Amino acid sequence: MVTSVSLQEALQDSLQDQLRDAISPYRHQVDYLEIRLEQGESTVISYRGKQLDAVDRSFSLSGGIRACHQGGWSFVTFNGLSALQNRIEEAISQAKLIGKETTHLAAIEPIQDFVKVEFAQDPRGISLEQKRQLIEQYNQLLLEFDPRIQTTMTGYSERFGTTYFVNSLGSCIAQERLDVSGRFGVVARGAGNIVRQGFESVHSRSDYGVLEGIEAQVQSAADRAVRQLEANPVKGGQYTVILDPYLSGVFIHEAFGHLSEADFVYENPRMQELLVLGKPMAISQLNVVDDATIPGLPGSLKYDDEGVPAQRKYLIKDGILTQRLHNRETAGKMQEQPTGNARALSALYPPIVRMTNTGIESGDQSFEEMIRDVEEGVYAVRMLGGQTNGELFTFAAAEGYMIRNGKLAEPVSDVTLSGNVFQTLKDIEAIGNDSVYKNGGCGKGGQSPLPVSVGGPHVRIKNVVVGGR
Repeated sequence: MVTSVSLQEALQDSLQDQLRDAISPYRHQVDYLEIRLEQGESTVISYRGKQLDAVDRSFSLSGGIRACHQGGWSFVTFNGLSALQNRIEEAISQAKLIGKETTHLAAIEPIQDFVKVEFAQDPRGISLEQKRQLIEQYNQLLLEFDPRIQTTMTGYSERFGTTYFVNSLGSCIAQERLDVSGRFGVVARGAGNIVRQGFESVHSRSDYGVLEGIEAQVQSAADRAVRQLEANPVKGGQYTVILDPYLSGVFIHEAFGHLSEADFVYENPRMQELLVLGKPMAISQLNVVDDATIPGLPGSLKYDDEGVPAQRKYLIKDGILTQRLHNRETAGKMQEQPTGNARALSALYPPIVRMTNTGIESGDQSFEEMIRDVEEGVYAVRMLGGQTNGELFTFAAAEGYMIRNGKLAEPVSDVTLSGNVFQTLKDIEAIGNDSVYKNGGCGKGGQSPLPVSVGGPHVRIKNVVVGGR
């Protein structure tokens, strides 16, 4: 008797064998060649207000081929194995047409491995109707929370996929991945046509159960939006600001993490001057990591999309700039080590340098100690939106509270934080002992949202420019 598990494993072995056989005759025709094939199944359920907005169930098989020759890269996609040989030859001919220089790729060892998902509760065993009913229940909780709630944006998504990777070095890696997510958002409208938003989300890499019994967490999105309707705009000026763990994680990801991606540094002479390894960046208590090895987070992985093992990297260690994030090409060109940060949104996209789980390590101060000697300041909570432009940033906090004489005071709205990231890092005064990671999605190079996590503790920063309405 052949079980479903053994049948699945046989199919996986068959696909790997096909890819190995397909790449074998072409190994030495270019400097480098790889094939990624991805099989996936996904479910999406969403409500907008009272209306069921979408129920989608889909299956996919797609792939991408990258070839590099004399420094020239080509990328060709396919959606069936019957045309694989032609697509490989097309990728090789394009790379040879483009390449006019020298290929620089950091050396790595070939790897053979199969990475399985260890399920707690597999969402594929739960009926579509059960999932819809659960999301409808949470959506109704938000709609009924307060009469000032105007609409909701509630959604569920799951995706299970297996990515097969082979390259001309001899690597052959299969990696399973599950992502289960719930997203809960509201829009509240108050007196004077003031509009506020609130958001909450949950995520798991192994367990549908993360979505069950979270009524209080879901309602917190509505609670935050309604609470901000009563807040007055903050008075603009320079303040000592304390970022909550979520906002400190977003800050370090957006304002500093992207500057640490080596493709950006390599192409930007000014950043090469500003980001010299070994340069002091902040107080000695500041440690910033990009860590793909933390179990269960959205940005966690065993191997990146070039077959490089995942790592924990200190971007800033004891206040000193220590590492940056690489794929094999940037590591080769900059004569540094690859860091396992080549990531693609799917097999239909080429891998580029991306973050994984990026955050600030915990310090040694409690929130009470951090706030105690602040005469007048702002406590900024979560992020509503923002943008970065090189070393400059602007973030809008979802919530804000004044700090007066060492205590939290009245809520304030329209809190925007702006500045120069390098100066802001130097202005960090204290780091909390309560680091937390939150799930998120990152955009770069037309690939969005790539699963990542952002993390950090409470962080106190002096002389922050805060704008109000």
